[in-house]
Amino acid sequence: MPKLDLAAVPVRKGSGYPPPFDVPCAQRLRQRLGDAGGLTDFGVNLMRLPPGNWSSQRHWHSAEDEFVFVLEGELALVEDDGETTLRAGDCATFPKGSGNGHHLINRSAAMAVYLEVGSRSPADITTCSDIDMMSANADGRFVHKDGTPYSRSG
Repeated sequence: MPKLDLAAVPVRKGSGYPPPFDVPCAQRLRQRLGDAGGLTDFGVNLMRLPPGNWSSQRHWHSAEDEFVFVLEGELALVEDDGETTLRAGDCATFPKGSGNGHHLINRSAAMAVYLEVGSRSPADITTCSDIDMMSANADGRFVHKDGTPYSRSG
């Protein structure tokens, strides 16, 4: 049956970033709905972002479109040109290759809930805008922008 049982979809807390870049995202909660439903062409994540947390490091994708739809709460969308407030019912799009780094920050006092949709391109390189880090979908490893791998301690 195509209907997903949300209670049965695993919840992943935090991020896979190496320290210290994982700290701002340490309490974020992700449920990979697309994976749970067997989707392979695009991913859909149900995200819960507690007050004070970031969705990710500010980043952009070389070969992957991204879409965000806010279900509950309020988030600050931070991108190259500044900040925009997103509230329940608002959405934002991030075309591949734009070079416009973006992320969400919950500056409110309440949990924010949103859907995150991406195209899952195996050729995608994620580049962080504010720090020396990038990652390839092909292997998922976080490396410095010169290609040097991060050590386990950062």
